Amino acid sequence: MKSIRAVYIILTLGIILSIGYLNYGVTSTHKKLKENFEQVFVLQAEEFAKNIDLLIKSEVNGSATLYEILKRNPSLRDDLEKAISTIVTPSFKYAYVLYRDKKGRYRYLLDGSREDKGFFNQKLDVDKEKWNRSYETKKDQVLIQKNLEGLWITYLKPIIRNRKVDSVIAIDFSTALPVTIDNATKPLENIFHYIFAAIALLFSILLLQSYINYRTKKASLLDPLTNTYNRSYLREFLQSENPANYQVMMVDIDHFKKINDIFGHKAGDIVLQDVAALIKSELRERDKIVRFGGEEFLIFLHKEKLDCIAANNISKRLKEKIENRVFKYENTPIHITVSIGITVNPEHYKSFTEAIKKADEMLYVAKREGRNKIIFDFEGDKKSVSTQNKTLSEVKEALDEDRVICHFQPILELNNKRVVKYEALVRLVERDGTVVLPFKFLPTISYTNIYNDLTKRVLSIVFKEIEKHKTPISINLNITDLLDNMIFTTITSEIESRKDVSQWLVIELLENEHNSDSALLKDRVLTLKSYGVKIAIDDFGSGFSNFSIFQELPIDILKIDGSLIKEIDTSEVAYSITESISLFANKLGIETVAEFIHSKEIMLIVKDMGISHGQGFYLGKPQEKISSSKEKPEQISSIRAS
Repeated sequence: MKSIRAVYIILTLGIILSIGYLNYGVTSTHKKLKENFEQVFVLQAEEFAKNIDLLIKSEVNGSATLYEILKRNPSLRDDLEKAISTIVTPSFKYAYVLYRDKKGRYRYLLDGSREDKGFFNQKLDVDKEKWNRSYETKKDQVLIQKNLEGLWITYLKPIIRNRKVDSVIAIDFSTALPVTIDNATKPLENIFHYIFAAIALLFSILLLQSYINYRTKKASLLDPLTNTYNRSYLREFLQSENPANYQVMMVDIDHFKKINDIFGHKAGDIVLQDVAALIKSELRERDKIVRFGGEEFLIFLHKEKLDCIAANNISKRLKEKIENRVFKYENTPIHITVSIGITVNPEHYKSFTEAIKKADEMLYVAKREGRNKIIFDFEGDKKSVSTQNKTLSEVKEALDEDRVICHFQPILELNNKRVVKYEALVRLVERDGTVVLPFKFLPTISYTNIYNDLTKRVLSIVFKEIEKHKTPISINLNITDLLDNMIFTTITSEIESRKDVSQWLVIELLENEHNSDSALLKDRVLTLKSYGVKIAIDDFGSGFSNFSIFQELPIDILKIDGSLIKEIDTSEVAYSITESISLFANKLGIETVAEFIHSKEIMLIVKDMGISHGQGFYLGKPQEKISSSKEKPEQISSIRAS
């Protein structure tokens, strides 16, 4: 549809330019014809004036003025006037000679005109300003007057005797030239006007046809009931879009058949329309929604800055809104739920179709496990990943049964490509070995005693690894964690018990919300640094991150957000922001770490920016155990889902 629209635009511009060019051509030709005819008449008048000048000078001698000579010799006046009258024609009606008296008035010396003839020394009212130019410049002047009926031109030629202007020869001629040219070119202009009208009509028909085609095409791609895209659009979409740009979400209305059976198909249609409208209200312009089946909707979430956590948030929000919405049919409330299956990384499959199939499989799993669930597929993980939200009791049981573990992702020094530290990433392991990622249980336990217990467990695991490998390891905390008295006490207690290795601990702070107590936060950061703990700012460049934090806190390490790093080879904005952050940090002597390095090209770019350290799947993915060797781990091109 975009290509058709482009063709129409180009065609429209071509027609408009063609019409403008033709119109300009006709007008220009008309104008040039008039100018050429005018030039012909002026040249003739110039020749006549020259001949009169030569005639007068051949008959008049001496130092006296022409006025004085002609006043004394009436017969000479008659002879000259007869000679001048020979040039008078219907076009060149008037030919005469005037002089300027002492008061600046113009008077007749000779008049060869056959009508309206002036007598000797008779005053003639003229445009003195224009006539005086002949006296002042001693050059010929052409005075042109145009009107609707014709053209009137006065040609003035000064008669120079004794090195000064003695008098002025004037030749007046008129012609019906404008009317003649208009009459000659009118048929041609009319032809072009008819052509213009025909083109305008054809253009209007084309626009109307284009609009009809567009509406027909659009209608053929939309589901008439829900006004979402249909399978015809899906076929075009799959052929033209890159799977790497989207995440696939399959949404199914639970027990939809019961709605039709109990309330009738009209009620079912209303529910479908309302659900489609609700989904569309939550999506962005670049997201796409397709009615995939009777009660199934296929959604393509554009990956602009999406990661698996954001996809989870969107799907969870949709699920909760639909679950809490009361749909009505004839004032009868209808409560529904939905099951959702999501493919996080469609680019890991052989085709877009395979990724959709996997989302459909995840949807089936959600329905099989009781419906009203969201199931993710994280292609690339060796182990299956559960994405169902964990309850407080489930997290508590995992802590009691020692099923909370950490995976460790290496951080490399980019200059020598050696592992110099690790980041600890918390995981929960189901009894069947399924790994649960943190975004499925951390929100559940926030601001509870269980969260405090989890923090203590993570610190215990990390310190054991530090004691074993004598390598720096970082843990992730929110700034609000340090401001929480209970959690901060837990952190300092664990550090107090292991002062001998506390200098290997790095705390990565994430600004998940605005800091409400800068003084207290600074005091607690200084307390941690007194044990040798290093402080890092995590995901800088996103969320609430801002440069003012460096005035408030003594920061050792700056980790640049992965959403910037992964786009620095395609986005000028991401590149410029990252470069500015790097320059700023290096100026302050703060160590920099680029997150989400997923390719060699990205690694080389961040290295050239002066970023000293890197982290990402290209450099090494999270692993259950820390390697005893600090050589660069095996490169992997997958995308982090932690």
